[in-house]
Amino acid sequence: MALKKTPDEMIKRIGGYLHSVVPIKDATGKVLDYTLKPLMVEFKPRDVMQVVVGASLLSVPIAFTEETWVLGRELPLANVIGLSALSLIFIGLFVYYNFYRFTFREHVWEFVKRVAGIYFISLLVVAGLLTIINKCPWTTDHVTAIKRVLIIAFPASMSAAVSDSIK
Repeated sequence: MALKKTPDEMIKRIGGYLHSVVPIKDATGKVLDYTLKPLMVEFKPRDVMQVVVGASLLSVPIAFTEETWVLGRELPLANVIGLSALSLIFIGLFVYYNFYRFTFREHVWEFVKRVAGIYFISLLVVAGLLTIINKCPWTTDHVTAIKRVLIIAFPASMSAAVSDSIK
């Protein structure tokens, strides 16, 4: 199946992935060849793995610092929620400009899935890591546990988004 993107450009699924097929023309307008450019607008299982690895890259060193544990205990919840909102905004802007800038209207749902997926997976990676190292007191102080996860998810989700953009 091919969809028109511009008068000359077509979008085709090749090998299970969407590609933009752009004709290369000479001065007279005769098509000489075609170039393929992958459209990274679908959030696939391989992207999930890239996000997991990317989230781990920054969450591991940050999760092992006492400053982060203290910050999670002392920072007001409103500030932590603001940090989470800022994280979602940064992820959204990065994903928009790197994946959806030219095809946003056709792929709004995929954009939402990618941004939410990156943030949610980052939260899971951070929560798992903090739980393993016994710095997420889920049973005794769940608010501190959540705050620590959200604080560390800020840099983890940024590195996850960057990792997702590498193809």
